[in-house]
Amino acid sequence: MTLTAEDFPSGTPLAHFFAWNERASRPDRRYKLARDPNRLPASPAGRGLTERLHAAIGNPDSAAHAAVFGAFEALDPPPRRLPRRILVIRLSAFGDFIQSLGPMAAIRQHHHGDRITLLTTRPLAGFAQELGLFDEVVVDERPGPFALHRWLALRRRLRQGRFDRVYDLQTATRSALYAWLLRPGTPQWSGIATGCSHPHANLERDSQHTIDRQAEQLLMAGIYPTPPPALPRFDRALPAALGNREFVLIVPGSSPRHLAKRWPAARFALLARALDAAGYVPVVVGSAPEAPLAATIRELCPGAVDLVGRTDIALLGVIAQRARLTVGNDTGVCHLAAAAGCPLVVLFSRESDPARVAPRGRLVQILGAPDLDDLATETVIAAALDILANPRSHCGREVG
Repeated sequence: MTLTAEDFPSGTPLAHFFAWNERASRPDRRYKLARDPNRLPASPAGRGLTERLHAAIGNPDSAAHAAVFGAFEALDPPPRRLPRRILVIRLSAFGDFIQSLGPMAAIRQHHHGDRITLLTTRPLAGFAQELGLFDEVVVDERPGPFALHRWLALRRRLRQGRFDRVYDLQTATRSALYAWLLRPGTPQWSGIATGCSHPHANLERDSQHTIDRQAEQLLMAGIYPTPPPALPRFDRALPAALGNREFVLIVPGSSPRHLAKRWPAARFALLARALDAAGYVPVVVGSAPEAPLAATIRELCPGAVDLVGRTDIALLGVIAQRARLTVGNDTGVCHLAAAAGCPLVVLFSRESDPARVAPRGRLVQILGAPDLDDLATETVIAAALDILANPRSHCGREVG
């Protein structure tokens, strides 16, 4: 009996795994075992894998597929030392980092007794330390291509970690290159690095939503399930300007490299005025360079509170956890709001595909137009006021 991708329902992890390996010039070692379940070792671990493979044939349930990859892990020799040393790589950007909170929590749960180090960039390091998921946070200064001394310093730092396994959640050319920095003796590696021990074996991974892609990557490394992104409770107080007031977050900015993702600030000002009239304090948030957007909003709505450039990520998370609603562009703050459990109206242009990158949360309503100049102010105001007036009727819905 020889298994192929066609033995598993289309779109399932094992269908992806087999199809990827059937095309690969260097198939995964686990695939070579799984092709013929009847020739697996007669050990308890081998019999367990055989049983789980048979249970997954024709089965669309992800849990059945996860059980197969868990059985693969049981075939590996026991760890050389305990606790194991684990490295997680997630460098940027802000929104992508927030979407990795679920995978990070799953890794922490799976490796609850192990030492976990996060490699990330300086703007995210302080926030990462407050998450309570990592024993150590290391800053990657992202050396340029000709900064040889910095590359050597990064290599020394990584090798000093003596990591047993790496989860590359960045899965970019740069982070995959870090596997090469650890040669000889590259640890077990989950990601897309050439020849890695636990590849995310899916030919269509680039078309998956970020959250689904990372969940499947971890499933193929023996970790299941992966929860949705969720913020912990931070030990922070709300800004005094908010007090016990009912407020709505407004996110008028976006990456300066993607200005087409921005709904006009003047229309956010009209939204703020409508919220103010309905009894909610509009609170404008974003990074310091977005201060002119906040000024435009306050010019038409003096009752708005301007916190642009005055919050770090954790404090912004606390504010989102207390907000009644967030309305904003496709940017990292909206991912943070969704992870905080705040209802969200997020605005999309043709610049990005919500099927691949939209925030996910308790309530996420997507509004969009190819050109955000064509998204009517009345449409956004109506969506916001409807959620505020009828929160229970929207609870648990994710609307496109």
